Amino acid sequence: MYNPKSKIATEFIDHQEILDSLAYAEEHKHDYELISQLIERARDYKGLSHREAILLLECDIPELNEKMFDLAKEIKQKIYGDRIVMFAPLYLSNYCINGCVYCPYHGPNKNITRKKLTQDEIRQEVIALQDMGHKRLALEAGEDPVNNPLEYILESIKTIYSIHHKNGEIRRVNVNIAATTVENYRKLKEAGIGTYILFQETYHKENYEQLHPFGPKHDYAYHTEAMDRAMEGGIDDVGCGVLFGLNLYRYDFVGLLMHAEHLEATFGVGPHTISVPRICPADDIDPENFSNAIDDDTFAKIVAVLRIAVPYTGMIISTRESPKTRARVLELGISQISGGSRTSVGGYAEPEPEEENSAQFDISDTRSLDEVVGWLLDLGHIPSFCTACYREGRTGDRFMRLAKTGQISNCCQPNALMTLKEYLMDYASPETKAKGEKVIQEQLANIGKDSARDICSKNLALIEQGQRDFRF
Repeated sequence: MYNPKSKIATEFIDHQEILDSLAYAEEHKHDYELISQLIERARDYKGLSHREAILLLECDIPELNEKMFDLAKEIKQKIYGDRIVMFAPLYLSNYCINGCVYCPYHGPNKNITRKKLTQDEIRQEVIALQDMGHKRLALEAGEDPVNNPLEYILESIKTIYSIHHKNGEIRRVNVNIAATTVENYRKLKEAGIGTYILFQETYHKENYEQLHPFGPKHDYAYHTEAMDRAMEGGIDDVGCGVLFGLNLYRYDFVGLLMHAEHLEATFGVGPHTISVPRICPADDIDPENFSNAIDDDTFAKIVAVLRIAVPYTGMIISTRESPKTRARVLELGISQISGGSRTSVGGYAEPEPEEENSAQFDISDTRSLDEVVGWLLDLGHIPSFCTACYREGRTGDRFMRLAKTGQISNCCQPNALMTLKEYLMDYASPETKAKGEKVIQEQLANIGKDSARDICSKNLALIEQGQRDFRF
């Protein structure tokens, strides 16, 4: 039944193929020579199959695990350099008709405060986000065709793009909403979204249906095939992910890579991003009720092996994770993080009152954006507010060709430095600004092309004089 080019969910995510891959990994996880060969072959930065990747994940030979971590760091540096892209989530509404047992938005939850932002409230939230320094948002909303119809999402996107406060503007809006139709995906594309994001939660069909006992999301096939419809609707940048801890992580790890292989085989473009959230506390949700939760070491290895298996794909970590965990996985493969986040509906313009709770999950990293930017600079990273690829048409297969060859860095390095300069001039604290200016001067030398370095230097001077929005 396994067919990566099939449009049928149970054929491109074939249960027996996953079980066979898990059995293969269990059988060979002590095979030093085989695993060594895989690690060496992965140094071509062309990735690994799902079966090869699960073998690396299962390996418990300390020496080879260290080589994997070193390789993940090497690939991360080769393709992404020191750049870390910054974003923030904006929750529009937590009205939802689904029964997802792991999410406090689920319909039966009477404890959570239900909210939906008006367009005026969205304006205030976006101004607050712009005043922090954000240029990239990820829109979030529960599934409720009455309270959150697509027309509301489209109107909200239009509102967000229309707001220009002082030197602030949101230049890229990514969207994380429920699976929908090809026609609706076409409308989202026309609205100018960046990436369409949809988490699978788990690829195990039986467990998926138990975790989603009622509501539109109960339909495993419709949900799993959503990325195909998005691509057919013209959205060529899509983002996948599972919620690690809901199901056996090994199963979902294989399923996630099979989904990436399916998109590559069917459309010639793998996922633009992969997110790696773990189950965490939220209102009436207790992670202790989920017996498959994974520890920090396992989590770090998942990130490392994903980076080896899909080197071309951006990887996202949210404020679900602690600063300590985020620091650890940044060097192993993560390329995008959120900062100064709120998971409540609103909460940026004014903090949510204590007696209300509209949050989807508890935040572990509660630092402000400026604190996160300063921390990244201390760690040797370049906080990037770049949105150039989306705005220059470097999406889908055009982006992938550049990413797979490593040529994307010719654009990304100068764009990162120029957008960091904007942040330092307009929003940074004096301490963060001093750190950032030093990093910019140091990193200018790492721009490989003399012409690009010269243009970047001139643009940095123009930013200093008050001009904005330069990009390669």
